[in-house]
Amino acid sequence: MEAVDDFTKIESVFVRHRNALVLRGQFTPIYTDYYLHLMQHRIRHSAELDQMLKDALAMLTLHLVARPWAETIAWTANLRAPRLNLFVTGGSTQESITGRIFTEDVREPDRNFFYSQTTSPNSHEPRTSTLEVDGKDPVAWVSQFYDQSEQRPARAFRLDDENFALVAAQPDCDVEWFDALDADAVENIDQNEEIKILETRRFRFHCGCTLEKILPVLGGWRDRLDELFAGSDEIRIECPRCAAKYGITRDMIQ
Repeated sequence: MEAVDDFTKIESVFVRHRNALVLRGQFTPIYTDYYLHLMQHRIRHSAELDQMLKDALAMLTLHLVARPWAETIAWTANLRAPRLNLFVTGGSTQESITGRIFTEDVREPDRNFFYSQTTSPNSHEPRTSTLEVDGKDPVAWVSQFYDQSEQRPARAFRLDDENFALVAAQPDCDVEWFDALDADAVENIDQNEEIKILETRRFRFHCGCTLEKILPVLGGWRDRLDELFAGSDEIRIECPRCAAKYGITRDMIQ
């Protein structure tokens, strides 16, 4: 079993008398696994794109803890500038979060669009939502997403030492208090407010893709191997969820 310290632990905290839910966690364990993944597969991002993906991983992780355990959620942002698709997905039951950036063959939108897809065992079809978002900051997108898709206010905060927090209003929330929150108030909420920890969930950066899972996707090419390999002895394909790279030979497909 993995040591608990290998996971980022997310607390769900209810703020009494304010009727707000605070989701918070320290993301160094997830970021460490993320960078090990990049090194293993020789993936490089610019500093700007790297930060965007890390922020999106943190935001989705916090959102997952605000939602029922059984849900699996995927977020995709199709951005105009920089032109890219930012993808993150995860689930509390799997205790994992993963994601990647697409920069090649990306459709250029006339606006920035954000797509959310939620699946659960009790629903036959995924629940989807689409909204236009401003800017390119995943932390700022959260309040826009909650306003439209969750139909309740929420605010996200970057804190010191790779800590993040998401504050979501509950029925009869103290709106004046909620609107006045800043990073310092959120970081010191234990000292200034009466709170109750409702639950703790844990997450790590992990996709679960393997060569065995990737190969069946290429089964339809068995009769067109010359076309697929185009004179090469090996081709490389990427996992659509985490961008892990796998070398494929003709024998593997046959």
